[in-house]
Amino acid sequence: MKTRSLLLFPDTEEHLEPALSERSSSFVDNMSLPIHRWFRYPAGFSAVWVEQEIRNALKQGPVRLLDPFAGAGTTLLEAERCAVPAVGLEAQPFVYRIARAKLAWREPVERFLKLAREVRSLATTIKGDPHGYPPLIQKCYPKSSLVELDALKRAWLNLADGTPTSELVWLAITAILRTCSPVGTAPWQYILPKKGKANFQTPFVAYDLHVHAMATDMRCRQQETWGEPAQIWQEDARQCKPIPDAWATLVLTSPPYTNNYDYADATRLEMSFWGEVQSWSDLHAKARKYLIRSCTQHVAADREELDRLLADPSLAPIGAELRSVCQKLAQERERHAGRKPYHLMIAAYFSDMAKVWKALRRVTAPGCRVCFVVGDSAPYGVHVPVDRWLGELALAAGFRSYSFEKTRDRNVKWRNRKHRVPLHEGRLWVNG
Repeated sequence: MKTRSLLLFPDTEEHLEPALSERSSSFVDNMSLPIHRWFRYPAGFSAVWVEQEIRNALKQGPVRLLDPFAGAGTTLLEAERCAVPAVGLEAQPFVYRIARAKLAWREPVERFLKLAREVRSLATTIKGDPHGYPPLIQKCYPKSSLVELDALKRAWLNLADGTPTSELVWLAITAILRTCSPVGTAPWQYILPKKGKANFQTPFVAYDLHVHAMATDMRCRQQETWGEPAQIWQEDARQCKPIPDAWATLVLTSPPYTNNYDYADATRLEMSFWGEVQSWSDLHAKARKYLIRSCTQHVAADREELDRLLADPSLAPIGAELRSVCQKLAQERERHAGRKPYHLMIAAYFSDMAKVWKALRRVTAPGCRVCFVVGDSAPYGVHVPVDRWLGELALAAGFRSYSFEKTRDRNVKWRNRKHRVPLHEGRLWVNG
């Protein structure tokens, strides 16, 4: 199998080509890369860009890499490729499990294949039961597909022993759930059971293909020279508890955006299949409560008070502007049928992110460089200058300077968008 060369970015190359730079905040290119392609998690960024930034940092000296919003493990896998120590934090329990499974690629390939084949063989002898699944799962699969998926699930549960190898097989089953659904499951959290897909696979076929792809990637990667395994913790970026003081020399990450995307909902299909949630409302107890408050589902208008949120002293550097924007959002809310509490969400988001910056100042070494891949937003047409406000909060936490590097324009292709505020996405660079 053809692999990406370790010399993809020679010493003389300092910048990404323009087209790739525009996609550096996107997960799309990762779907053609070994290991990264094992699970389609769209709330991520380019592994190629991560590799380049690590190699650029290595020119200045030793690197210890931290990703406080590790997601499905993109940064950690690239740190292993570049042989630098790396630690990631991920608060969403299910996504943390996915990343941890991907980081088990060093497991013996034959051991993985043996268990995968045993699960497949046992599944053919089990009569899968399509009943008892939540309504979402019932809507996403015909009976024949759900019978096979349930058989694979039961077979895995029967043979799983808690080892990294069994987690790899768990990931193989988890990763095919959208592939073998004939409805519009999409790569995002939105699931459209009434929208059909032209191409989908039966579960047993999808499972066989994915197991083969995983084994191929494992063999490929195990033939290369890698550094020590990266570590990942199911922890809160607002505290960074497992990280020693002044440990990190480089931080590469993408925090949640303020675009009302519910990161807890991103794996609702998968969590519903494995029985971790029964309904959309279960997500708060299982996942959402652990996350940065970046969507309106995080804040209840009948229980939160704007003044209390804005009273957080850590918001003082942006306090006047933040209050003005939140007040405008509260006024706009009264004019919209959905009455989404964006004013509370924005205040809560920056309160949380101020805590993240304080935690990062503790765990980063003097001179550390921090890069946040971020985008601004304009709920109800009210612009929120996310990158500038995050930069000001970083300075207040003790960092020395910040700058913003735009990579692309956002909100330009949707003809039905309800506002005309120009939005952008890019990299917020903060120097320690």
